[in-house]
Amino acid sequence: MEVYMKKTIKQVITWILLTLMVVAGGCSPEVSPRHLSPEGDNITISDCTGRQVTIPSNPQRIACLCPEAAHILVMLGCGDRIVAVPNGVKRDVLLNEICPAVQKAAVPRTSGSINIEELNRVQADLVLLRSEAIQSSGEAHKLEVSQIPYLLIEYDNMEEQQDMIAMIAEAVGAKAKAQSYNQYYRQCVERVQKQVGRIPAEARLRVYHSINEATRTDTRGTLGDQWLSACGAINVSVNEKLKMVEGEHYASLEQILLWNPDVILANDANVISYIQSHPQWAALEAVKNGQVYALPNGISRWGHPSSMEIPLALLWTSKLLYPSFFEDIDILEEMRWFYEEFFGLQLSDDKLAQIISGKGMRDPKS
Repeated sequence: MEVYMKKTIKQVITWILLTLMVVAGGCSPEVSPRHLSPEGDNITISDCTGRQVTIPSNPQRIACLCPEAAHILVMLGCGDRIVAVPNGVKRDVLLNEICPAVQKAAVPRTSGSINIEELNRVQADLVLLRSEAIQSSGEAHKLEVSQIPYLLIEYDNMEEQQDMIAMIAEAVGAKAKAQSYNQYYRQCVERVQKQVGRIPAEARLRVYHSINEATRTDTRGTLGDQWLSACGAINVSVNEKLKMVEGEHYASLEQILLWNPDVILANDANVISYIQSHPQWAALEAVKNGQVYALPNGISRWGHPSSMEIPLALLWTSKLLYPSFFEDIDILEEMRWFYEEFFGLQLSDDKLAQIISGKGMRDPKS
């Protein structure tokens, strides 16, 4: 109920902002025909907020203003259509190796502001972005005035993430590939849940999950909350009061020391090094017992809210936490199959090991 209410409120806010912008600006919320086929070869897509958007039936120049959009297009075999990306995805080494268009793409959104001139320069015929990116009425107004069709991305759990992938696949004409991916995703959830049900409550491990920064973490009703719970982990942060900074949630070091988790997971190898070497973290049982682990990093950082590798994160984390219950999982073989099936990659043992370690898979900020 809490997750449903949060999603409904976000959708209402988005609609109010768009409506106010239309009234104030006197412009129609409909997409201008100049970005659509004059022959009427267009389709209407319902985006993640319920907006009905008419777009070209075969968009060829797509601006991805959030990381997951770029990851999904590459997975769907449409990476060559990418003309704009967030700067961060240019640091994902494997993604750039298989999709050179990412490195060449423009970066039309910085510091929360969309550069419409740059979108026009690259002749984008479709924009994909998170709904939170237009919570400012000024940003929504820019997009409406630009008359470039845009689809809003929004999800807070695994089911909504799969729906979002299906929505983008429908927009680019790659529904079969998305269906195959989502089927595998659901199978991984079912495999893990079947075994987790056998783990006694007293044997469940308490886990602290660091996202990008040492003290940034999960809150209730988020993707991180759900996938870790599916693995049988007790996520120590999700029922606690956290500090919000620019839309992200942070714990204090004092809170983390009080939680004293059995295991620490982080999706950044540099964060792992910091936690292991910083004296203020040394008192934690997880640090004392060597139970501090970097999540793997392939196309993206496994377990990250924008990651397409959540299915692999489920399998890897479950086996890490409860090896005796998941002896049947051969994570290297799962990875080998996943990357070939969904990204067309045939990876060597050395590359698979590098992904598991996460080292050298994401370039440092310049």
